[in-house]
Amino acid sequence: MAIFITDECINCGACEPECPNTAIYEGGVNWKMSEGTSVTGEYTLENGKIVNADDEHDPVDEDIYFIVPDKCTECVGFHEEPQCAAVCPVDCCVPDRDRVESEDVLAARQKRLHDE
Repeated sequence: MAIFITDECINCGACEPECPNTAIYEGGVNWKMSEGTSVTGEYTLENGKIVNADDEHDPVDEDIYFIVPDKCTECVGFHEEPQCAAVCPVDCCVPDRDRVESEDVLAARQKRLHDE
């Protein structure tokens, strides 16, 4: 499952540099699939929408840090545990129970983000 940041976030920014996929952004900041990944050209998001890797997307949240689910691998392929959760001082980086994903799915996403 992807990790998400709850509204208890204090905007400290500790999580952002820890993400190996550059999936974490400050509230209000546009994001790209190409940032922090090796993705180029067309990329199919989980919802089936085809985007250009360099397209800018609207922020997931305007006020607090957020995680782009299409880029989150829960640090599979990099670390033993999600690093955002490990460094969060208020424990607001939590599993998204609405996006349950197996380790195989997360590993495939990691490979897709960094090896293609």
